Amino acid sequence: MLGISSEDWCGMRGATERVVNEVAQGLRTLENGTAWFSLLSQVERKAVLQEVAGYAMQAHITAADGRAGVARSGVKSTANASVMICMDPPRYGFAVLPAEEHVNAFRVLVSAFSVADTRRRQTYCKGICGHGWHNLPAPGERS
Repeated sequence: MLGISSEDWCGMRGATERVVNEVAQGLRTLENGTAWFSLLSQVERKAVLQEVAGYAMQAHITAADGRAGVARSGVKSTANASVMICMDPPRYGFAVLPAEEHVNAFRVLVSAFSVADTRRRQTYCKGICGHGWHNLPAPGERS
């Protein structure tokens, strides 16, 4: 998978899941999440963008979620990633964007996912959610 061993991918996938969901739940800032992403290799960044696009699809992001996410992301509305996430339906080919656009793509994608996931946690999952990633402990509460 994109030049990452299966063992390395398992660790990367777990880290991606935690970072993205912490940003979505306000337990980590977008800047902190972006700093984590920026330290990854280009191959790892592509893998993370593919993984987060999968989360976005599962959260059923709408064009309205995309617009709200772009507004939160700090990325220009004319950037490729911004245009892609605001389409109806949104486009998810962020990993194929040029490497210099990956950080913007991460910011846009995570921000839009945060909007959609918050909506889902407040509607579909409210009071009945068994998803572990929707109930993350605060940073000081981790064991």
